Amino acid sequence: MVCGLLLAIVCLAADSGPGVQWTTPANWKAEAERPMRLATYTVAPGAECGVYFFGSGQGGSVEANLDRWIGQFLQADGKPSKAAAKIDQRAIHGWRVTTVDVSGAYTGMAGPTAQPGPALSGYRLLGAIVEGPQGSIFFKFTGPEKTVAANQSAFGKLLETLH
Repeated sequence: MVCGLLLAIVCLAADSGPGVQWTTPANWKAEAERPMRLATYTVAPGAECGVYFFGSGQGGSVEANLDRWIGQFLQADGKPSKAAAKIDQRAIHGWRVTTVDVSGAYTGMAGPTAQPGPALSGYRLLGAIVEGPQGSIFFKFTGPEKTVAANQSAFGKLLETLH
């Protein structure tokens, strides 16, 4: 048991953003740099975790980001996704962390010059906003519901490594 635990610790890679470090799950593959992202991890085909930092005081409020992320999902019954979303707040190593869990048809991200594509049914988002010492860091893990569910524990463990 100790060898398995030791091996798991050795296999993990540490990553960081301004004033915050975390340990990435061993089976998550780090991708090349992308604009506005500290990191991008491919978790499985069609599932990724993007980590964002926009600067101190930038990126919008926690509430605005939660609303935007939740708003990227449509519910089959036509009800607002906000009613289906689970939001939680807790402290991890002294930092305030707000998490969100929402499922449905994912409309994806649309920017000022991009229109959203067709909604992808059966998707899920696990998100976390870490109010770090130099500003908020945003973790957004999206993918097919089964893939996200299979990696939910790994996402939680990543958050627990924040320091």
